[in-house]
Amino acid sequence: MTADSRSYLLLVRTSGWYDLVVTAAFVTPWTYALLHEALALGPLPEGNPVPVLYANLMGSVIVVWSLLRVLRPLPLHGLLDGVARVLFTTWQAYALAHGAPAVVWLFLVVEVTFGVAQLAPWARPDAWRNRPGLRPETP
Repeated sequence: MTADSRSYLLLVRTSGWYDLVVTAAFVTPWTYALLHEALALGPLPEGNPVPVLYANLMGSVIVVWSLLRVLRPLPLHGLLDGVARVLFTTWQAYALAHGAPAVVWLFLVVEVTFGVAQLAPWARPDAWRNRPGLRPETP
């Protein structure tokens, strides 16, 4: 493993830790309610459990994805996480354009930073060579 690949795996692991810390409170209805209250976002919608369900589903998936990147970082995980961050950035920008709280800008900046850092190495012409699991095997 080269120094470049070791530093890339450290980046993948670091982005996993960031996501784990930021998202852990979304995993259960109770922790999500505490987070919602702590951020002074107002009360959770009464009588409509769907927004909480979506927050819990998102939190659960991101926590599991984060743990994978923390415990077993691979270059492929960095590539896929970079793609996911492009999607997250898109939806955060959409939310901001439609009146989301200004705090979303902070998360958008982090998403862009990790996304660019994880995708940039894949833009090199030789990035796809000799990467097991990234190219179809030839018989």
